[in-house]
Amino acid sequence: MNYDVENIKNAAIAEVEGASDLKQIDDIRIKYLGKKGEITQLMKTMGALPADERPAFGAIVNSARGAVEDALNAKKAAMESVAIQNKMLSEKIDVTMPGVKPVLGSVHPLTKVLNQIKQIFVGMGFVIAEGPEVEKDYYNFDALNIPPTHSARDEDDTFYIDGFDDVLLRTQTSSVQIRVMEHQKPPIRMVAPGRVYRSDAVDATHSPMFHQIEGLVVDKGVTMADLKGTLSDFVNNLYGEKIDVRFRPHHFQFTEPSAEMDISCPNCGGKGCNVCKGEGWIEILGAGMVHAKVLERCGIDPNVYSGFAFGLGLERIAMRSLGINDLRLFYENDVRFLNQF
Repeated sequence: MNYDVENIKNAAIAEVEGASDLKQIDDIRIKYLGKKGEITQLMKTMGALPADERPAFGAIVNSARGAVEDALNAKKAAMESVAIQNKMLSEKIDVTMPGVKPVLGSVHPLTKVLNQIKQIFVGMGFVIAEGPEVEKDYYNFDALNIPPTHSARDEDDTFYIDGFDDVLLRTQTSSVQIRVMEHQKPPIRMVAPGRVYRSDAVDATHSPMFHQIEGLVVDKGVTMADLKGTLSDFVNNLYGEKIDVRFRPHHFQFTEPSAEMDISCPNCGGKGCNVCKGEGWIEILGAGMVHAKVLERCGIDPNVYSGFAFGLGLERIAMRSLGINDLRLFYENDVRFLNQF
């Protein structure tokens, strides 16, 4: 019987020494020390032995059990130590190696042109103003002297918010001018860049969402000459000193008199080309003297103060500055296009 205990112990220790992973160690523990394990079963045979032999046999079995447990624990500890060392080696970081430079994006071409325009006007003493894109029709139309019968207020041209008769997505950032004049006394010198929305079909030159930059100056003694000088300086800063400007009579509800401003074609210098359609001039913005009724609605006395306003489309400026012929390229997020800028 003692010989069987020794053989079982030696067999168990041999299996432990040959184990290659923690699962095998666990299986060996169950095989020899579990409830039905071979060493455990030896303890159950003690009942068949004479009473005087039982203590010695029990001591031998317990000694074998202890030897197997020690072998199992030692092997497990060695395996865990190796596993930790391997993990540390696999996660080792060479702090002397140069870092991997992250790939950075670039400023969107529209943002680049917008920042350039804002910088020009800020340099002239203008401040940047912002307002809500979801707007009351009072600020978008009424306060700008646009009557209820005007075609711009039709649902075919304007996005109205469902459930509200007087709430819409602003069609122009001129609404910001009204909000500024309501809360600020002259002198006022501001530009309001931002997104606007109109019910237009998407094509190479139209989008239901685009960007406008509206400007406003209100003070005593402001004249059309101030408007022309300011916008001429803006164009020369944006396109260069060689660019000429001209003003043509036009009509806007919120300015009187009103005008559209053209610039000599930057591509051909005014000689005529495909960019300017052979005319030598390109229309760039609308402007005029702020209508007296608009000033009155904002609590500004038109007999004391006067002002001028202007508005330009950011996409139109960017397309001409960057030589882009399709508006949709700005919004399709094609990295091949964006990487060029």
